[in-house]
Amino acid sequence: MRIISGLNGGQTIKVPKNFKLRPTTDQSKEGIFNIISNYYDVDKLEVLDLFSGTGNISYEFASRGAKYVRAVEINFKHYNFIRGRGSWSNTMQAIVCQ
Repeated sequence: MRIISGLNGGQTIKVPKNFKLRPTTDQSKEGIFNIISNYYDVDKLEVLDLFSGTGNISYEFASRGAKYVRAVEINFKHYNFIRGRGSWSNTMQAIVCQ
């Protein structure tokens, strides 16, 4: 998994093998962000990423300068992963829902 663009563009994030999920592919993420960038100024957005999984989409928004990013995840292992990796961004917050 890698961050495609922005301040942390090109950074690779290694997801633990024991996670039973499938991160959004780079190709899909690039398409999603091309569409979003054509309609919105990402640096003015406040983002809520529900069912965050690895936090892949949240990291991308934070890297591209989103005003605020909140990642919500139910799995505590995934939450800890997101929280630990999001420490480079002061605009990102991870929340666990039980």
